[in-house]
Amino acid sequence: MNRFLERFTLVVTRHHKMIVGATFLIALVCGVMALAVNINYNLTEYLPASTESTHGLEVMKAEFDDAVPNIRIMVRDVSVSEALEYKEKIKGVFGVVSVTWLDDVASLSVPLEMQDPAVVKAYYHEGNALFEAVVSLGTEAQAVNGIYQLIGEENHATGHAVNMADAETQTASEATSAFLILVPLIIVILLLSTTSWLEPLFFLVAIGLSIVINLGTNLFLGEISFITLTVSPILQLAVSLDYAIFLLHAFQEFRETEKDVPAAMRAAMKKSFSAIFASAATTFFGFAALGFMQFRIGADLGFVLVKGIVFSFLCVVVFLPAFTLAAYRIIDKTQHRRLVPTFKGIGKPLAYLRVPLFVLVIVLVVPCYLAQSHTTFTYGMGASTSSEIRSVRDEEVIKEAFKQSTPTIVLVPRGDVPRELELVARLEAIEHVDSVLAYVNTVGAQIPAGFLDESITKRFYSEHYARMIVYADTRSEGTEAFAVVQDIRDDIQELYGQDAMTAGQAASLYDVKLTVVADNAVTTAIAIIAILLVLILTFRSALFPLVLITTIESAIFINLAAPYFTGDTLNYIGFLIINTVQLGATVDYAILFTDNYRMNRQAMPVRPALAKTLGDTFFSILVSASILAFAGFVLYLTSTQDIVSILGLLLFRGTLLSFFLVVTFLPGALLILDKAIGKTTWRARFFKAPKKKV
Repeated sequence: MNRFLERFTLVVTRHHKMIVGATFLIALVCGVMALAVNINYNLTEYLPASTESTHGLEVMKAEFDDAVPNIRIMVRDVSVSEALEYKEKIKGVFGVVSVTWLDDVASLSVPLEMQDPAVVKAYYHEGNALFEAVVSLGTEAQAVNGIYQLIGEENHATGHAVNMADAETQTASEATSAFLILVPLIIVILLLSTTSWLEPLFFLVAIGLSIVINLGTNLFLGEISFITLTVSPILQLAVSLDYAIFLLHAFQEFRETEKDVPAAMRAAMKKSFSAIFASAATTFFGFAALGFMQFRIGADLGFVLVKGIVFSFLCVVVFLPAFTLAAYRIIDKTQHRRLVPTFKGIGKPLAYLRVPLFVLVIVLVVPCYLAQSHTTFTYGMGASTSSEIRSVRDEEVIKEAFKQSTPTIVLVPRGDVPRELELVARLEAIEHVDSVLAYVNTVGAQIPAGFLDESITKRFYSEHYARMIVYADTRSEGTEAFAVVQDIRDDIQELYGQDAMTAGQAASLYDVKLTVVADNAVTTAIAIIAILLVLILTFRSALFPLVLITTIESAIFINLAAPYFTGDTLNYIGFLIINTVQLGATVDYAILFTDNYRMNRQAMPVRPALAKTLGDTFFSILVSASILAFAGFVLYLTSTQDIVSILGLLLFRGTLLSFFLVVTFLPGALLILDKAIGKTTWRARFFKAPKKKV
């Protein structure tokens, strides 16, 4: 390894100008490539192909021309004839595949007063017309914008297509806003923690180039999710800045003893390489665990984050040394005195918290672990959270005028009319089901489908399947919505067995729930085992790694239990991601502390070693945690998408908890377990006070 590092550092320092030029050129090409990356805003497409809703959608696409209604449009103060005109205009909007209104389920030649009031009220009430439309996948933003232009500000639209359009419209601008807020904050933090006005820019240039390269190489993946686009650059920046800080701080140290600048850089690269590699490895495996999720959003985000960590590592160990050698004189000319204290004496006041906090956390861990699993979860992408967004206001207006209505598609084998009649009766009897739209109860079971025009029958029958639409007065997810989906599935499987299936937003989100709940145990176990192996190899100890993992996992349990105690809902995808991200990103704080403690413990007793370690590492951990916490807070602050906002809040709170436990709980654990750690660590060589002579 030493021979490799010797040759590697020599190549980098000798060819630093060529390396700098090549890296900027690669980043420029990747920056252009990043503009061509396709973004997927539909999370249900990441469900495994084996789920019922995914299979149902595939069958429906193959058998029927139109899809599940995914947008509801309300037009105020119109007559029946004016509503019909609006229907035709909505059909003409780009991206709109089909539109359903009252005339599709009832004959308008019969006076409305003589028809079923429930049917009429579902589409036309107090002069307000409610249309249901299908917007084709990939055209949501254009279609919704066209609908808005058609209906004007005084009318309203809501539904999954609107939510996806919001995500598409807002993702790029919100990601930009997040960077515009976060980068100045990071610069301030780095200015306070370094002694050069321009050194922070060197950190940001190195990591910034790695982010651009990562975004550009996403083109080879075909597409990425909007969550990955929003979250991955922020997380990559926040978790990998440490690598650059390790290197340049080591470079400054060797500048004081080495007159030859390239020689100082080679020494700094050798000294910091193992720390950078260990830090990158733990984060790498934490992110890689996401790839084992059945719900493929984990693989989408995990692979991009893993790729980002690799590029950050390479930019720090190859580009940053070369770039620094090309411009180190600028750092020398912009030196300033340290602007904040280094907290060298922090070990003494924190010593009083070690044992009480250790006991308190041990007492809280089990209740918090149990509480996190009883939190009320959501499973979709979530609607926009800002009341300033039009779709949020529109949804409330439509719910007030026509109440909530969520469609679920039922596909059953065609050909058995009596059984279809029985199924419709069962479906109508399910709690929260308002109506069922099927051939046998809309057109009439007594009228053979072959006697009617295909334009009428094709909405209900394909060559092999009969299609029904079940409308429930629930949202697309939640306890009541999922109970309706399960009741529908129970009824159709009892009558038709495995040949029947469901599709639609509620069914897809129910399958998301079934999928991601099973994913949680798998990804967490993989992340813990992988990071444990890295820690065992790093510390050559049986107990050190367990103490480190326990520290961070305790912070995770407390973080994820908070919504239960506050009564808030929590997006399960955010819950799942933070389990591995918080572990992979913040275990570095525990590694830095423990590595320093191990060396100090070889020279002094346990209590002085802990005090010195806190004094030596507190400021570095504080800087790193501040950057990651601010990254989470900025995501929470800038994103109007529920899933991204909640993930940001969890990252913010989780990072602060990890920091707090590393500087309080971890020292307490090391103090209490000192003898056991010494016995279970290979060549621990812990200091032993000489025995007093009698």
